[in-house]
Amino acid sequence: MTREEFEAAVAEGLDQVPPELTRLMDNVVVLVEDDAPPHDPELLGLYEGVPLTERGEVWAAGSLPDRITVYRHPTLAICDTPEDVAEEVAITVVHEIAHHFGIDDDRLHELGWD
Repeated sequence: MTREEFEAAVAEGLDQVPPELTRLMDNVVVLVEDDAPPHDPELLGLYEGVPLTERGEVWAAGSLPDRITVYRHPTLAICDTPEDVAEEVAITVVHEIAHHFGIDDDRLHELGWD
């Protein structure tokens, strides 16, 4: 799968998030990188930022956007078909957006999003 096709799958994954949630996302950007960080090469996605539940009143003053990164090569390594990629990307996008909203991995696991 080309990078462009993968980026389109990420965009489609974002489109599956209910609009009432995407409207609440604040100061966050979604990116695609080919490779995960060297210390965790099988990582599919990563949220970097301050969850909405932890932001104070002065947080926004000069703050850079939070980042959600979806990693192409690790995702492609575990998927057999373009449909598998689309499903895995959608799950990854939801998982990382949940972190933006302050939902941790334990709660995501309880909800079946692992």
